[in-house]
Amino acid sequence: MKAVLHYRASPGFVAALERALPEDVALAVVEERDDARFAREIADAQVLLHCLEPVTAARLALAPQLALVQKIGVGLNTIDLDAARARGIAVANMPGTNTSAVAEHALALLLAALRGVCDLDAATRAGRGWSPDLALVDRLGEVAGRTVGLVGMGAVARRVARACAALDARILYTATAPKPDAPGEWRALDALLAESDVVSLHLPLTDATRGLIGAARLAAMKPGSVLVNTARGGLVDEPALVRALERGPLRAAALDVFAHEPVDPASPLLALPNVVLAPHVAWLTPETLARSAAVAAENCRRLAAGLPLLHRVA
Repeated sequence: MKAVLHYRASPGFVAALERALPEDVALAVVEERDDARFAREIADAQVLLHCLEPVTAARLALAPQLALVQKIGVGLNTIDLDAARARGIAVANMPGTNTSAVAEHALALLLAALRGVCDLDAATRAGRGWSPDLALVDRLGEVAGRTVGLVGMGAVARRVARACAALDARILYTATAPKPDAPGEWRALDALLAESDVVSLHLPLTDATRGLIGAARLAAMKPGSVLVNTARGGLVDEPALVRALERGPLRAAALDVFAHEPVDPASPLLALPNVVLAPHVAWLTPETLARSAAVAAENCRRLAAGLPLLHRVA
């Protein structure tokens, strides 16, 4: 069996996969932008290990022997599920493998935005740390005493809720319906946006959620609030977000994801001083990668043995 990892993988991730995979699985690692090599390697592969680069019908057509698209992570919006079904190619994901990493990253971005970590780091390195911009000082704040609103209440949101509650924040959440065991108080989305000092997004990107946080909802957010997005960039109308950061009501945004990735270097988001940015790496820790390698290896074993796959979604 042959598996292709379509990702610019670190040596540690490659080593973890090689340790975990059965001995009879040959692994090829192809960087996302190397289309020519991808076409060569996928031509005789049975498994595609997919991270972020879209799995389109055209890419699937390059792989006549493909039997499994194994998502390294949870989100499926980058996979053409209809094309996979039409070919009889199984699709599986990995719920739970990146929960800790994404929750911790969301908290890190939130704290960085509230406490001005990036600006203060730069000022200190430049010798201006003890005389910072006074406008920056007025933008700083604490989690304690603030209301944190979570849009979605899955495993990641629950961890963020517990962490923020431990820092003495009040927790609100919205979901399709109240959850009896959820931390915090349920609100309808628009009420949550109006009441929250911090809004953190924890939803998959679907037809129903695309552009969920648009101009009207951004304008209705609480003055001085912060938006955190470690979910998917397409949940937010980016031009409207830029306006809300420039003119209010938002104090800041902390973003790990963008509508188009890699983000355009000319994007106005990158020029705003009240935005903290990361390149879609919330999930990316050695611990997550080790758990992911174990799931991928198990599904390769199951595929070879004709057994039901873990976490099959299509």
